[in-house]
Amino acid sequence: MTSTTVVHKPVRWGRVALHVGCLLALLVMLYPLAWLLATSLKPADEVIASLNLLPSHLEWSNYATALDGVNDVSIWRLLGNSLLIAGGAVLGNVISCSLAAYAFARLRFRFRGPLFAFMIATIMLPHHAVLIPQYIIFNQLGLVNTYWPLILPKFLATEAFFVFLIVQFMRSLPRELEEAARIDGCGPFRSFFQVVLPLTRPALITTAIFTFIWTWNDFFTQLIYLFDPEKFTLTLALRSFVDASSTSAFGPMFALSVIALLPIVLFFLAFQRFLVEGMASSGLKG
Repeated sequence: MTSTTVVHKPVRWGRVALHVGCLLALLVMLYPLAWLLATSLKPADEVIASLNLLPSHLEWSNYATALDGVNDVSIWRLLGNSLLIAGGAVLGNVISCSLAAYAFARLRFRFRGPLFAFMIATIMLPHHAVLIPQYIIFNQLGLVNTYWPLILPKFLATEAFFVFLIVQFMRSLPRELEEAARIDGCGPFRSFFQVVLPLTRPALITTAIFTFIWTWNDFFTQLIYLFDPEKFTLTLALRSFVDASSTSAFGPMFALSVIALLPIVLFFLAFQRFLVEGMASSGLKG
């Protein structure tokens, strides 16, 4: 007759404390989102006056008012405007930044090092420092109150951060692939489009995700260039709720905030796997 001895592993209190601390940090980070969702369902008199997280009763009319739009502009028009600007910015950054990154990472030309250093230095330049010169240029071209000032700069590789990210990724690719393509008669452009670009997909998707989120949430630049309510985005529509009805529209404003948040969450969830892969392999590890 054999007896089995049960060995109890000692409790690792350090690991338990780490997990508890992570859960507390998660609750702190998720609280603003929970507050936003709860406030979007609060009656108008509880949005500002009540400190309770949960509403006394669910006010679904806030979402009905938000879906009606603002300034006689439907929410679908606002959503389409936001998607147009964000989609154009994503397309412009992916195309222009990948071309610029290929030049810095693979091609040999005079003053490549100083030009790359100058490009990296522009990351430290505040956006507001170039906003006034850009506005003057677009105003003289007659492009103010159009979407071109929000989309056209993206096609000129003005986002140095994404150029740097893609450069770091391309430098990790083996040069033997391009040398083999060159032996087969491929020039620089064909090597870029058929060899390098498909392998750079994780970095390109990372660029697309960050560009989409930053452009979608952009308020100040859109406020400067867009005047016509028909051209407003969801971000500008949130401000219009407060201007139109003051405190009585806070409930619909938070409801519209939840609606405006959904495309970002869905876009991120769809491509988060590529985001982690791109950040891990582009020299931006934490």
